[in-house]
Amino acid sequence: MTTLNIDSLSVTLGGNSILSDVSFTLPRGEIVGLIGPNGAGKSTAIKAILGLVGRTTGTATVNDTDIAVMEPRTRAKTLAYVPQGAPVHWPLTAERTVALGRVPHLTPWQVLGPADDAAIKGAMQKTDCLEFKDRLVTTLSGGERARVLLARTLAVGADFILADEPIAALDPMHQLQVMDILKAEAANGTGVLVVMHDLGLAMRTCDKLVLLHETKVLAAGVPNDVLTDTNLKTAFGVEVSRWQDGMNFLVPKRVVE
Repeated sequence: MTTLNIDSLSVTLGGNSILSDVSFTLPRGEIVGLIGPNGAGKSTAIKAILGLVGRTTGTATVNDTDIAVMEPRTRAKTLAYVPQGAPVHWPLTAERTVALGRVPHLTPWQVLGPADDAAIKGAMQKTDCLEFKDRLVTTLSGGERARVLLARTLAVGADFILADEPIAALDPMHQLQVMDILKAEAANGTGVLVVMHDLGLAMRTCDKLVLLHETKVLAAGVPNDVLTDTNLKTAFGVEVSRWQDGMNFLVPKRVVE
């Protein structure tokens, strides 16, 4: 099985240790939630895996091939990235923005073919943004842009999706929809690594969780083993309420004194 392996990953930026000896695995077919308090290094971990920031030590490999030495086109087809904050700089239409996801599959000057058009339309349908395909992406709301950028990522058809807070700017309906989309991608054989702050949603939607705290992995495994009272007090400084109504629910209730 194709697996993304993170082994002893450490990152130092500006003389500050951001990540220390972080290790975990992401097999294809699973959705893994990367959680932790603000400043724990979640976004840095994703960027270090992709090679967008330098690693001090450690490796990120796909089937024993270091991502850092992959040919750029191969890397772009293997790992697709949803950045945090839905940044948009060019006045492209939403459809043209999603079409950028097909660039790794094209040779220079090659035009989009039927398979590309189908991937683009399918991705926009999944993310509920086909209705504004002709609007400039710079005119969309933050939530609409987030869905377009997710569609761009899905259009790649990569083995792995790395999504940094993809639901942060979305209303509740679209938060649930995006997590359902990512779960469906995992069910179809994609490995999904997603940075999340909603612990209840992480518990209900992720196969496994990796909890970062003070630059290191505090806990990793299935949600119930990671989201213990002790771990939540240590990492987040909160106590939670739990209940079941056909599925597990978890809501922070108060700050630990």
